[in-house]
Amino acid sequence: MRSISIEFPGVKALDDVDFTLRSGEIHSLLGENGAGKSTLIKALTGVYSIDSGTIQVSGKERTFAGTADAQSAGIATVYQEINLCTNLTVGENVMLGHEVRGRFGINWRATHAKATTYLRQLGVDVDPRSQLSGHSLAIQQLIAISRAMVVDCRVLVLDEPTSSLDRSEVEQLFAVMRRLRSRDVAILFVSHFLDQVYEISDQMTVLRNGKLVGEYHVGELSRSELISKMLGHELDELESIARTASRTIDRTGNPILKITALGRKGSIEPTDLDIYDGEIVGFAGLLGSGRTELVRIIYGADRSDHGAVEVRGKSVRLSSPRHSSNHRIAFSSEDRRAEGIIGDLTVAENIVLGIQAKRGWLRRVNKAQSDEVVAQYIESLDIRPVSPHILMSNLSGGNQQKVLLARWLATAPQLLILDEPTRGIDVGAKAEIQREIAKLATAGLGVIFISSELDEVLRLSQRVVVLRDRRKIAEFDNHESFDIGDIVALIAKEGAA
Repeated sequence: MRSISIEFPGVKALDDVDFTLRSGEIHSLLGENGAGKSTLIKALTGVYSIDSGTIQVSGKERTFAGTADAQSAGIATVYQEINLCTNLTVGENVMLGHEVRGRFGINWRATHAKATTYLRQLGVDVDPRSQLSGHSLAIQQLIAISRAMVVDCRVLVLDEPTSSLDRSEVEQLFAVMRRLRSRDVAILFVSHFLDQVYEISDQMTVLRNGKLVGEYHVGELSRSELISKMLGHELDELESIARTASRTIDRTGNPILKITALGRKGSIEPTDLDIYDGEIVGFAGLLGSGRTELVRIIYGADRSDHGAVEVRGKSVRLSSPRHSSNHRIAFSSEDRRAEGIIGDLTVAENIVLGIQAKRGWLRRVNKAQSDEVVAQYIESLDIRPVSPHILMSNLSGGNQQKVLLARWLATAPQLLILDEPTRGIDVGAKAEIQREIAKLATAGLGVIFISSELDEVLRLSQRVVVLRDRRKIAEFDNHESFDIGDIVALIAKEGAA
């Protein structure tokens, strides 16, 4: 791709950008939200027409009037939100549009047999006649890649494929990517997980504000140098956040929340925990360790089988989100798409939704109050674009997360539960959200913070709770002598208690 430019009304999304992807190469495309990554991918895959520049495939110039043209050139895409039909079988999804046909229509036996061939080429051993909905997200990702192989894909675009996978699933995906690389497939990899970028990539291209910063071999740049190129300045915000998080917490009075032997059979074992004013308590553990299960019970989204809850020293029953909201406890789910944002509503409507739900639908939030609250949080959280009338679905992931944070802050909580608030967003947006959380805690807000990125948990938290196999195995005050390696060792230790 040479000198690619794309302009939308009032915005130059790409400005004279070059990008080169070679056979047998895994090439990461990096940049903040709004840097131009998605636009460049959509130009490559025929979703957007380019205003100027050229695209060559195997030395031959191509013009893509649509996605079918890109597919005919051997370019396939697997998106973060997997675009498969869960009501069909695995084999039907793999061979969709390329079924084996005989005299009397589709030959399903031959179609499933051919699907098995493509699946096994990627080391995927599943029954092609099984329902897709019965398989994990990781297997569904591999099935989507198998479908790309059916069309003899030469260029494979993987857009945030690991955002919902645990470590073992990521390893399975990476094994498939390496297998494809050995077969000379060119892979364009987009991820916000820099550890994964360094682990799997051969080359990296960095975009910023729609312009090319540069292309680098993965060994050329340290992580700090890479982040500086993505942001355009040195990232010292994280160090200042860590200094804020090192505050001493007064735990002499009643905690905001105290749970005793709270649990649910098959979900989370009986757990004790207390959280004080101004304290950030980080939850560390692998996916499935019980982090999310515990906070959903605390919030009342799922009901506990046993245990007791106190708020400010008074025994309470948090059997529903409404009860928790009445006690000024707010919860932002890890699945912001399904349980957070409402894409067809505006930014303003999404922000005031929490206030309106708390008041009930018969007591409407008046326009003056709504406008004041929305303007306050758009400014304080630097939500972009600044217009409150833009549909939520049109915002980047980082800005969607900021809107969700604004929604719950507008309800004036005393305890804020954040489950993976920085998943799938760029480094700059992560720093902004972490800085805001640290500032809120300094002002007295209690926070439960869950993240799969252990460096985030240690950076922000005054206290860390470690979970494994749906139970709490350790709890410690955060200090310099305890690091990521210690947490990993705790999680891996046999018989930890």
